[in-house]
Amino acid sequence: MAQKIVTVYTDDLTGADSEEVQTHTFSLDGVNYEIDLMSENYDKLFEALEPFISKGRKLGRARTAGRSRKAPSVNGPSAEELRAWARENNMQVSERGRVPANIREAYERAR
Repeated sequence: MAQKIVTVYTDDLTGADSEEVQTHTFSLDGVNYEIDLMSENYDKLFEALEPFISKGRKLGRARTAGRSRKAPSVNGPSAEELRAWARENNMQVSERGRVPANIREAYERAR
């Protein structure tokens, strides 16, 4: 039997699924952020930040410590645990990106 695995990438801003979604990182006040965006939404983010980037001082690339995706979150279940729970409960969830709030809320209600 053959299997076909399809990975769906979702834009965190609009919720739209697209093959052109890419993960972008940025930092503000020492906090690192990661967001999955289609190119048009990345352009919007860049346009909003550009006046500050052009006037700011470059410090170089931030060093990122390796992180374990298997480590549970201190504020609740990990994304992998939520995805597994969602699949067990016949809910659609993407393989990557943020877990939608409605799945987190359903998980909390079920506990």
